[in-house]
Amino acid sequence: TSPFAWLRIRFYYLLIRLYFDQEFSVEEFTRGAKQAFSVVSKLLSQRKLDLLDELVSAEVLQVLKEKISLLPDSYRDALAADIDSIMYTTEGDVRIYYDDDGIKFVSILMCFWYLNGASLPDEVPGGAKVFQIVFGDENKKEKKHLLTANYEFQREFTEGAKPDWTITRIEHPRLLE
Repeated sequence: TSPFAWLRIRFYYLLIRLYFDQEFSVEEFTRGAKQAFSVVSKLLSQRKLDLLDELVSAEVLQVLKEKISLLPDSYRDALAADIDSIMYTTEGDVRIYYDDDGIKFVSILMCFWYLNGASLPDEVPGGAKVFQIVFGDENKKEKKHLLTANYEFQREFTEGAKPDWTITRIEHPRLLE
């Protein structure tokens, strides 16, 4: 990310701590986001969408139900990210906003890069190249794909609201489109 984007995100984190949640920790949030990403991505790949009710917004869940049913098995397998296979995580954006009724929300977009051993073609629809990493010697190649995913987490900070983060956007580029 650019230095300006980095500073902007850090400023928003400061605002969250000052005005919404004095206990907010970027490290703790990132750890929880990685764990949620791993759990949700595995449930998606296993088509266990009914178990996502408490984690994913109803709107996103409805879209996922339509998209998952149309995916080939290899693409579905590629959605799953074991927590140990997450190579890199960063914030894509942080937003603080109020709706017309004065309800306060915070949204944090997290970007994940993870390794997955699903059997994918070298190129997927749209002509995009999938990065591959080969482990081991030439005779016994273990091929892994470096894939990306973007998950947006949202929490309401209005007094009396549940202190839970909900996933309001799920993107697995080139897999779940």
